[in-house]
Amino acid sequence: MNKKLAAALSGGAVLVLVLSGCGDDEGDKVNDWAKTFCDQAQPQIQKRANANQLIISTAADSKPATIQAADSKAFQDIADADRALAKAVESAGAPPVANGEKIQQDAIKELNATAVAYDGLKKQVDALDTSNQQKFADGLKVVSDNLAKIQNMDQDAVAKLQAGELGQAMAKQPGCQTPKASTPPASPKAGGPASTPATSPSGKPSASAKSEE
Repeated sequence: MNKKLAAALSGGAVLVLVLSGCGDDEGDKVNDWAKTFCDQAQPQIQKRANANQLIISTAADSKPATIQAADSKAFQDIADADRALAKAVESAGAPPVANGEKIQQDAIKELNATAVAYDGLKKQVDALDTSNQQKFADGLKVVSDNLAKIQNMDQDAVAKLQAGELGQAMAKQPGCQTPKASTPPASPKAGGPASTPATSPSGKPSASAKSEE
């Protein structure tokens, strides 16, 4: 039941800032900005990773109320993390690169927008009827479809921050490295865990993952 939602989460951009490559030496100002931002962002990136893991590790055949509680908490945590990340971008100031002020303002705007969107997902999940398994499954499918749309908003925000020399500088900072989720995975149940959705090489949910309920 939760597989489709887990597939959407695992396949989308979730602002863990997966950055690679270091390139040439960057200027001190760019590196200083990257350190300032990444140091503030690290707890929020970790919070997001934990929230994603909470959804993915919730067994697909868990009771509707269990899935509802896990998804609701995860969406709230992601919304809170996005708002905090927007504040971290604002606090770090405009990055010292071409169009730095626009990059900063666009990222802040989009992060706040995704926070509002995740708040909306939480309200949708909270409103699902857990007393009727079929209705709950149908409602969860709508939530997962909406989640997939929100993931694209996150991609835009991340792209603006990790482009060019700024992204290379951020890649060097421990605070912007991909964290390991600290939330322990749930024990697999008879229906199998929701943590194994099929994905394509690009990281997007494959056709089989999308077809799973």
